[in-house]
Amino acid sequence: MEKTASEKIKLALFVIIGLVLFILVVYFIGNKQKMFGKTDHITAIFDNVNGLQLGNNVRYSGINVGTVRGIEMINDSTINVDMIIDKSIFPHIKKNAVATIGSDGLVGSMVINIIPGKGNHPQIEPGDEIKSLRRIRTDDLLNTLSVTNKNAALLTADLLKITKEITQGKGTLGTLINDTLMASDLKQTMNYLKMTSKGTTETVDNLNKMVATLGDKNSVIGVLNDPAVAQKVKTIVDNLDQSSVEINKVVTNLNGTISNIKNGKGAINYLSNDPNLVKKIDSTMTNLNKATILLNEDLEAMKHNFLLRGYFKKQEKSKKKAK
Repeated sequence: MEKTASEKIKLALFVIIGLVLFILVVYFIGNKQKMFGKTDHITAIFDNVNGLQLGNNVRYSGINVGTVRGIEMINDSTINVDMIIDKSIFPHIKKNAVATIGSDGLVGSMVINIIPGKGNHPQIEPGDEIKSLRRIRTDDLLNTLSVTNKNAALLTADLLKITKEITQGKGTLGTLINDTLMASDLKQTMNYLKMTSKGTTETVDNLNKMVATLGDKNSVIGVLNDPAVAQKVKTIVDNLDQSSVEINKVVTNLNGTISNIKNGKGAINYLSNDPNLVKKIDSTMTNLNKATILLNEDLEAMKHNFLLRGYFKKQEKSKKKAK
């Protein structure tokens, strides 16, 4: 049956509209795949593409800048991926940029992410090969998680075994926890240590106070540290030393005189015939000898005193040098 003119017009309009829609769809798809714009290609080498397919998006800093044009297996560990990139993006991609393969969301298709490089580097040129970075895959994470779970199970079993032995009083720790007598001894020991520590602290405080008082001028050490007092002590010792020398001379002279008297020489011989006078002279000499002995003992004691010992040692050294 022959079609009417209106039916032919409707058919023509339907075909035209369908063709326009088909052209628009092809244009939008091609524009999305960078088929009609000014593009150029770069490559990257991966050891595993993780399910990447032709036509998947290529992103630079999160922006779609191209698509995957080709995937070529070079060997068992090298896969060459060819990417079509918008030419307007080339000035922004540097030669130290890094390409990684990731997923578009949790269950989305795979995409190539180009990560910008740091520092000042020249831009890439068409046909350049950029570095790639292997991301950790889900299988790797699952394998690692499986190993971790096994180790956790072994650790849990060991902990249960140790806990059981401690509860049963086995081992050193179990004995310490379950033996009440040992716990009491340990508690008593800790109390003794605490008391000892307290006493040590008090002793250290007292020592600090004693050291602090050494510089006090009202104490013995403080007085001795005074240069004026030290000079006075030195003067006294010098005077005592000189007095000792003079007394020794007097005693020597007296001994000579007594010797002369006993030998019958001099005028004193006449006086010595008086028994009362002789007794007085003998008594005086005895007292002088006792005084000399006591004075020598005092000087010897002063030589051994820790405050004056240094001075006498210096005097002895000076006398030795003078000889």
